[in-house]
Parts: sequence; C-alpha cells; structure tokens
Amino acid sequence: MSVALTPGGAERSVLAVRLRGLLPPALFLLAVAGCSGATTTAGGADGPAQTAYPPPAGQGPIVVLLSGHSGPGYYQPIAGAIAKLGYYAVLLDGKDILTREQDGRGNLRKAIERAQASPHAAPGKAAVIGFSRGGGGALVHAADMPEHVSAVVAYYPQTNFVSDASRIADRFQVPVLLLAGQRDTYHGCCLIESMRAIERSARARSAAFELVVYPYAEHGFNLPGSGAYRGDDEADAWKRTVEMLRRHQPLR
Repeated sequence: MSVALTPGGAERSVLAVRLRGLLPPALFLLAVAGCSGATTTAGGADGPAQTAYPPPAGQGPIVVLLSGHSGPGYYQPIAGAIAKLGYYAVLLDGKDILTREQDGRGNLRKAIERAQASPHAAPGKAAVIGFSRGGGGALVHAADMPEHVSAVVAYYPQTNFVSDASRIADRFQVPVLLLAGQRDTYHGCCLIESMRAIERSARARSAAFELVVYPYAEHGFNLPGSGAYRGDDEADAWKRTVEMLRRHQPLR
C-alpha cells in the first residue's frame, strides 16, 4: 500500500505535536525536558554501544532505534519520547548495524537479547525503528528476524548499498512501514525511486508493507535540528509510527 500526503497547517514543535495528546501533562513536561533516566553502555561482547531509556514505571515492550550516519545525537529526543509512551527504548548507532566492517546483523541480535534481559523490559520481541543508515539496517536485518522482531518502521532508509533496491523486499518477514520524502536526494542514498522499487517488490510478494510518501519532504524531514525539518510531515510520521507500535508492539 502506498500513501502520498499533501501538507497543510503551521509547523509545530516536535515534542508538542507528538506527546501533548498522547501523554498526561506531567509526562509531557518530562519528555520536553529530556529523559533523565537514560543509561549509556559501551560496546562489548554482549552488543554494540547503546543508550537505554526506561519506561516511566514498570516494564515496557522493547523498541530499538537505529540512528542515521551522524550518530545517535539527533535521535535522543525520539528515543525519550518512545520511552515516555511506556516502552523500553534502546538507541543504537546505525553505523553498527548497516556496516561492512562489523557483523551488523549479529550486533542487532545481541542488542535485542541484551534488552530482553533488562529488568525494564517486558518479555517478548522488539519493534525496530531506523532512520537513514539505520533505516537501511532495519530493512535488511530487522525485517528478516521474525524470531526477534515484531515490526519495522524505516524513515528515509538508505538503499544505495545494493544495485537493485527491489531485492531488499525479498527479506521482509515482519510488517514494515516505510516513510519517505519525495524530494530526498541526500547523497543519492535514499531516493524515492528506490522506495517505489521496494514497494513494487513487496506488493508482488504480498508482504505486509506500507509506503508513505511526503511530497515536499527531503532527507531528515522529522528532525528539528535539520534544515529539512517539516513539522506537519513529522507529526504525521510520528502518528503513524505510534499506530504501528500499537498494532504490532502494544503496551500491556
């Protein structure tokens, strides 16, 4: 399924859009201020470096976030917002997952298993959300790990590491939501033509897949610190991300 959206209305603050209608006022204020309970762990034998964000109380279903090439910094507010919804959020560097120098698939598996052992995590699989390079890693690794992963959301995923992007869909074994900008030409990594090719292949395989295209969006449209930020598109993408989690990685 493919959806194209035409934006409208004024751009709004990223966390205000995401959380004001989804969280009680106290948690909304905490999310805007940051997530003080986050814990950063160096990489080691049990998995790559990570920052973990516990839910406000008790245990939460696991959501693993994979950053873009720039590293986790841009994505910390998103991980914090996911945690405030009640999830146990784990933020990884996408370069540790989509990589030729390391065992990216093994790194993701170890990170999920480490998260599953946390006292903050509810038993079960992880949902995976990836951005740019991390989005490419989510498509080629997480979407092909049904024993560990319940669903994948990929924001403007990198696809130029293969000559034929349509082949990526051959790996899909879990539901996938792909969010793309029509005007994304960033280093040729994430072109809309590649997203369309993935969509055609996924449709031919009857995979559980949806492509949402934002007609005026460029790379990083959901990141307030980027020049490409579009508040309305970010708000819609966030709403769809939360709905994907609700369906496939529900709170308990």
